[in-house]
Amino acid sequence: MIYSLKGKIVDRNKETIAIDLGSIAYECFVSHPEDYILGEEKSIYTYEVLTQDDHYLVGFSSKLEKTAFISLISVKGVGPKTALGALGKTTPEELFKAIQAENTTFLKKLPGIGPKAAAQIVLDLKGSLVEMNEQGKPVSHDEVRLALKQLGFKTKEIDDVLATITEPGLGTDEVLRKA
Repeated sequence: MIYSLKGKIVDRNKETIAIDLGSIAYECFVSHPEDYILGEEKSIYTYEVLTQDDHYLVGFSSKLEKTAFISLISVKGVGPKTALGALGKTTPEELFKAIQAENTTFLKKLPGIGPKAAAQIVLDLKGSLVEMNEQGKPVSHDEVRLALKQLGFKTKEIDDVLATITEPGLGTDEVLRKA
C-alpha cells in the first residue's frame, strides 16, 4: 500500500489531481481539488482502493482527513466515493463534531448520505472516533469520557460537553481540563 506521495502537481480536474514524482505520475481522487495548485510541490497521504471493479488512489492533505475517510468507509453502506464526496462538503473537524453530537441533520446534508446512512454513521462511529492532533498523536475522547464517568458525571452531560471541544492540537489532558 502507498502511504504518501511527494511531488509536483501537474494536472487537476473536478475530482482528481495528478502528482509527478519525477519518473512517474499518479492520479489521485481528492475531496478538494481546488486546494492543489498546478506546479506546486506537495506531499499527500494516500489510501488505495482495490475492489473487484475498481483500483484507484485517494489523496488527502492531512492525516486527520485520511482518518475521517477511513472512519467513514468502515461504516456499512458508505463506500469510498460517498466518503470522498462527503469530505468535499465539510471538514474532518466538523464531521467528527457532528458525529459526537449525533447531528444526523448535518450528516444528511452531505452528498450521498441519506437518513439511514446518517443514523448508521452515528451508531458505528460515535464514541469510537480517534482524532489526531497537529503532531499526529491520537486524542481519544474515550479516555476523557471514562475519566469523567469516574468523577460522577452522566453520559449525556459528558457527550454534550465533548461535542463542543473541537479545537485542533489538544492532547487528552487538555481535553479533560476543558471538559
